[in-house]
Amino acid sequence: MTVSINYNKVITIKVKIQMALNNGCIQLFYISYFYRKFQNKMNYSGKTVWITGASSGIGAELAKLFAQEGARVLISSHEAEELEGVRKELESVSTDVHTVVFNLGDPDEVKSTAEKVLAEYGRVDVLMNNGGISTRAEAIETSIEMDRTVMEIDYFSGVILAKILLPAMIENGYGHIGVTSSISGKFGWPLRSAYAAAKHALFGFYKSLWAENNKKGIRVTLFSPGRVRTNISYHALLKDGKEHGKMDPGLDKGITPAACARKMIKAMKRNRKDVLIGSTELIMVWIHKYCKPLYHRMVNRVPVN
Repeated sequence: MTVSINYNKVITIKVKIQMALNNGCIQLFYISYFYRKFQNKMNYSGKTVWITGASSGIGAELAKLFAQEGARVLISSHEAEELEGVRKELESVSTDVHTVVFNLGDPDEVKSTAEKVLAEYGRVDVLMNNGGISTRAEAIETSIEMDRTVMEIDYFSGVILAKILLPAMIENGYGHIGVTSSISGKFGWPLRSAYAAAKHALFGFYKSLWAENNKKGIRVTLFSPGRVRTNISYHALLKDGKEHGKMDPGLDKGITPAACARKMIKAMKRNRKDVLIGSTELIMVWIHKYCKPLYHRMVNRVPVN
């Protein structure tokens, strides 16, 4: 039995199928775009917002924006004097800004502080896990103690806060946790092994937490900033535990903390889950994802010392 195949017809059918798929993708894109653009945006008026790492930089700018929206704002840091300075600067914006001084590196203090906040304010609607510290040392030269310090501050502190605050959020039917990770949470980079490890861990924990609780009214937004003009490189830990004390090359060309904070608030209002923030440096995320050989060549050119 001979089967005759009309190849022109087959090609025509394939083209039509491809066009239908392309049109479907385009339609899905526009549906997604307009849904995000016009969906109901969160109003933070009357909400209780707790921000860690708020004595300067991104955290201080977040505090200003939330205060402008009429939220009760709790700002935290281990730097009491700087934190009080932020509160005073915001007096012209809001009188409902309160300082909560504690050390993110002390798990017992983190736990007791969270319990005190719940007892005093009744609830926390929005938790901004923004506090953190970085490193500027090779992994082989970094002590396990330093690795643990970075993990306590950058990872475990936020996990403790989330676990203590989450039950009340679920009971109230709403809670939003914003997490300041980094593009270092997307790929490795020299001199930042402990920092990158902590930022990678944030993604695993909070994506799982969202998967478990999103049907209970819990929102989670993970932020991955690139270069932002903050003091993070000044306070980064060297191999001997001392501060780096200087700005990284190119960091002065990064976006401002105010611009970063605005993008973060906008993303949270739209209930976005995973947000890249920055400029041209963000291309590294895509290179790492889609062109691993090029990423490896680029990393090999980065000076370690």
